[in-house]
Amino acid sequence: MTLSLGVLLLLGLCQSTISEEPSSSPNSTNDGLKFQLPTPTYETKDDYTPRSIGNLFKMVRIFLYVVQPNFFPKDLVRKVLQKKFELSMDYGKPESVVLTLQVIQYEIGILFGVVLGLLFVILMPLVGLCFGLCRCFNKCGGEMHQRQTRDGPFRRKYYALALLILCVLMSIGIIYGFMANRYLRTHIRKARKLADSNFRDLRTLQNVTVLQIHYVLDQYNTTKEKAISDLDNIKTLLGGNIQEHVKLKTIPVLDDVEAMAEEIRDSKVLLVSVNKNLWELKKSPEEIYRGLREVKRDLEQSLKDPVCSEPAQHARCNSIRMSLDQLDNNTYLGQLRLLDNEINNVNGVLQTNLSSLVQMSYQSINNIPERLQKQTTEIIPAVKRTLNYIGLNIKMIAEKVPIQEKLSVFLDSINDLESNIYRELPRVEKYESYRWLSCLIICCFLTLIMIFYYLGLLCGVFGYKQNATPTTRGCISNTGGTFLMVGVGVSFFFCWISMLFVVLTFVIGVNMEKLVCEPYQNRKLFQIMDTPYLLNENWKYYLSGKILNNMDINLTIEQVYRDCKDNKGIYTALQLENVYNVSKHLTVEEHIRYMNNEFKKMSVNLDDIVLKEEGKRNLLDFSDSGVEQIDYDTYLAETGKSLTKVNLLTYASGLKEHANKLPPGVLKESLTRNVIKIKDIHNIKFLPLELQLKELHHQIQELQQRGSGLKVKVTNILEALDSSQKFITNDLPSIIIEESKEYADIIISYFEYYLNWAKITVMEEIAACKPVATAFDSAFDVFLCNYITKPMNLFWFGIGKATILLLPAIIIAVKLAKYYRRMDSEDVYEDDENIAMKKMYRSASNPL
Repeated sequence: MTLSLGVLLLLGLCQSTISEEPSSSPNSTNDGLKFQLPTPTYETKDDYTPRSIGNLFKMVRIFLYVVQPNFFPKDLVRKVLQKKFELSMDYGKPESVVLTLQVIQYEIGILFGVVLGLLFVILMPLVGLCFGLCRCFNKCGGEMHQRQTRDGPFRRKYYALALLILCVLMSIGIIYGFMANRYLRTHIRKARKLADSNFRDLRTLQNVTVLQIHYVLDQYNTTKEKAISDLDNIKTLLGGNIQEHVKLKTIPVLDDVEAMAEEIRDSKVLLVSVNKNLWELKKSPEEIYRGLREVKRDLEQSLKDPVCSEPAQHARCNSIRMSLDQLDNNTYLGQLRLLDNEINNVNGVLQTNLSSLVQMSYQSINNIPERLQKQTTEIIPAVKRTLNYIGLNIKMIAEKVPIQEKLSVFLDSINDLESNIYRELPRVEKYESYRWLSCLIICCFLTLIMIFYYLGLLCGVFGYKQNATPTTRGCISNTGGTFLMVGVGVSFFFCWISMLFVVLTFVIGVNMEKLVCEPYQNRKLFQIMDTPYLLNENWKYYLSGKILNNMDINLTIEQVYRDCKDNKGIYTALQLENVYNVSKHLTVEEHIRYMNNEFKKMSVNLDDIVLKEEGKRNLLDFSDSGVEQIDYDTYLAETGKSLTKVNLLTYASGLKEHANKLPPGVLKESLTRNVIKIKDIHNIKFLPLELQLKELHHQIQELQQRGSGLKVKVTNILEALDSSQKFITNDLPSIIIEESKEYADIIISYFEYYLNWAKITVMEEIAACKPVATAFDSAFDVFLCNYITKPMNLFWFGIGKATILLLPAIIIAVKLAKYYRRMDSEDVYEDDENIAMKKMYRSASNPL
């Protein structure tokens, strides 16, 4: 009956739990997209492990393997179930007889135990009746006379110790019975809480499934918003990438052109400054040279003074005369050509604003994103319309997936099942009270027997006096023997009832453990239920016929349970792809191809980015302006000289020394006068012109540096411009196509990612049916096996052991009572023999 109810519960839950599908991508990201499917938290644990009493359950299970060592008979159970479903079965047929013999062969260990138990139940009352009648006639130990033997004290000790050991073993069995009875009652009371948590979990599964479906649909809007954001930002994403490629090829050469434009302007300024300084220096030195020539002529006339004829001054006058050549001209700046032609050429170059042309190119590059956005105004709306259409398709697909329909059936079935369980729970609890009371009475009766035996042993051992004869034994010892006989009487009266209860629980418990609990744990029970045509003779596979309306699909209860145990979604567990294939319908290849075609239409014209031809001609004109062809060596050679051959101050100092050594006269006055003139020329005229000459020299050096390799520089720039133009003309279109494809792939990848995530989520995550497997486990493994079967087996194991041990305990207690009870008569011996007998008795009669 229990097995049938369990099977019906399993099938009912399987039928009602048609929800949806699993997936295994809880957290996934794609360029900012992150989807986190709502996952519930369930109350019921998916496993159950008994605590300290679990070791006792294992001990009983080992004993069950001794009683029933056979493996689960799948084929035999299939045949039995098939025969049972055939109402017109003829039990006289040979195959029925063979089937019956196979059942008996499998149950031989249990049947042997049942036969022994029934023999115990039948024989123990008869033996007790006969034993009582026999004692009434002073037989079977009923005569109150004890013969004294040499081994009497040893037997008394042996019987007492044996009975004590038996009582301890029986007490352990009774304790097992009390523990099992309490465990069973306590956990039966938890059945309502267990059912509540399972039903709450199942409703949570139903509620969260609706939320999960809505979440999956809502994530399309998130994906679409991400794609639309990228479409609206096309000028940055696509235009920016194209702009970077263009900048990489054009900005360096444009920077060189900009630098060359600056060079032209600086060169013009420098040419004008050189030309001005050169023009000024062509005239100004003549004044210095004129003054020095006058000084030279004056000194030449003065040296004709008679003083020079004197021997003492002759050498000095010759020295002065010979130094006069140092006052001649040292430079010939007037021979240098002015740079008017070069200046005119550069001015002609500057008629074209090269910097403006470069800025126009810069501006064109900077405007690439805006130009691209303007040139794709028709493509973006078309792609957005496609995205909206995809969203409508996904909603239609979601409506066709049979999730909501199955969930409504599931909820109705859960409500019916819950109401039935709660309606039957009071009756179960009522019958459980009867069972608990019956088991308690049995344990109490056995405990009462143990109390009698313990009291008998206690009084007999401690009340026994070694000097007392059988007729003179004390009251305490006699009371101990009486307790033992009372225990024997109660044992005969009650043990058959206890054994009858043990037999009943033994048969039920062993078969439940071997035919339900073990097969459920190793999944063989599901294999029986999955037998083709077993539950419905017209359906090969019951679940597929009941759920999918296609009985040929291999949908088994074992597979459903295994998938749910692994927390897979119901779409996968129940193979709902046979009802509606999400993978087949949840595809947008056609729309993706359309979007790709739209993006391929993208065309961006960027031919006018590089410098215009006018700018290139301007560069060529500058290279031909003559700045590079100036004879810089001549200019530098002349401007590098000093205006005079000698340092005028040094020369004036030498003249002054000569003058100081001359006697007063015309020559000395002339030398002194000319020293003053030379110093004035140096300070007033020479120093400014010398500084201007040095400045001119530096300017010519700078101009030479600027003009050096000018043609090569311009040629390199023009070649770089041609290379950039070739890049714009030949390579950039393919780059634009490649970047456009990459940009389109990013947009499309959002939806491919979403669709893949949605497929996996629907098939593997939505409505993950672990609560269903947990409900099965709660019904079978927890409630039926751990709450009922295992404590039931522990109960009959403990009580059965105690009951069986009552048989040797009765025999030993009857024999031991003879040594504790006061006898009416005893053996009488002659004095010598009596004295020897008493000594022997005293030496061997120490209390146990």
